[in-house]
Amino acid sequence: MIRAKVPLVILLFLVVHTSVLDRLHIAGVQPDVMLLLAVAGGIVGGSKLGALLGFASGLTLDLFLQTPLGLSALVFCLVGYGVGNVQAGVLRASWWIPVLTTVAASFAGELAYALVATVVGQPHLMNLHLLQVAGIAAAANGVLAPFALRLVGWSVSGAQPERAFA
Repeated sequence: MIRAKVPLVILLFLVVHTSVLDRLHIAGVQPDVMLLLAVAGGIVGGSKLGALLGFASGLTLDLFLQTPLGLSALVFCLVGYGVGNVQAGVLRASWWIPVLTTVAASFAGELAYALVATVVGQPHLMNLHLLQVAGIAAAANGVLAPFALRLVGWSVSGAQPERAFA
């Protein structure tokens, strides 16, 4: 059953990202729920699940963007892996720790995306507006984090994190 739930969640996030949130702009910035999916994977299942879910969500999103194929997949994979490594050493005694982790990782992920895009020949993303984009995307992902964490937890329930895509 795990093999059906994870792609279903990725598809759900993609539909929300490309149809619902495509029309929702906060100060000209669209929330990035595909990055949220990578972060939630790292929080829920550790570094392996975060990297796998980040790669899958990023590659799926790359099919709809005009940036080089694999750019989102690379960045989201690294963010998911990093969140999984950091989250493994954090006690989850409070409800706000995963939300704060989501906000910080989303902010860093947006900056990393612009940096990697610059390296591969897309320098137009590196400007002062990037800080506004990263801040708004991070805040939006923080608000949506409880929902995403529950959904990702449901999709991988009953499976070992390293076997989520096997």
